Amino acid sequence: MPLPSQSKLSSGAVLWSVLFFIVFIWSAINPNDYYTWILEVAPTVIGFFILAATRKAFPLTSLCYVLILIHCWILMVGGHYTYAEVPLFDTIKELLGQTRNDYDKLGHFAQGFVPAIICREIIIRHKLINGRFFTHFFTVSFTLAFSAFYEMIEWWVALFSEQAAESFLGTQGYIWDTQSDMAWALTGAITALVTLSQLHDRQIKTLQEETS
Repeated sequence: MPLPSQSKLSSGAVLWSVLFFIVFIWSAINPNDYYTWILEVAPTVIGFFILAATRKAFPLTSLCYVLILIHCWILMVGGHYTYAEVPLFDTIKELLGQTRNDYDKLGHFAQGFVPAIICREIIIRHKLINGRFFTHFFTVSFTLAFSAFYEMIEWWVALFSEQAAESFLGTQGYIWDTQSDMAWALTGAITALVTLSQLHDRQIKTLQEETS
């Protein structure tokens, strides 16, 4: 089974990597707290190596790669400032008279939005589930489960390290923070499926034609 041209894969990978590392390096320079930065940015590093390892054997659609990069940027910005202290969202808080910095909600929206497209692509290309309804049902279920598991990871980190618990969790005193985080992830997943499914289908079809 031939793969897309190596030159096309290589040029796209180089550009993606450059854009990734520009923000990564900025994020690593004098962050609010290095321990919290490591916790927040570690998933982007893991994701980078996974994408590098699978780039030739299982290249993703350009939509997937763009969304993953944006999600990495969101995590890096949150890691640099901590999620409760991102300056732009402090400004938004003041302008709207909010009681908290809501950058973490953007992060959890992306935590549903981006994995939904990745999950959907794997399901469709590997023909794991028949039917559009059950594909989307499983995708939403997976992203919600992934969000819940991430909340458990945050809980375990908080138990292990009280020092970084508040910065990593970003609850800002909101007692329903965990539940609202999962609700935002669920909203992100549904939004991704509603708005991007047709574009995603076209890109998957094009990619399959290139690899057939």
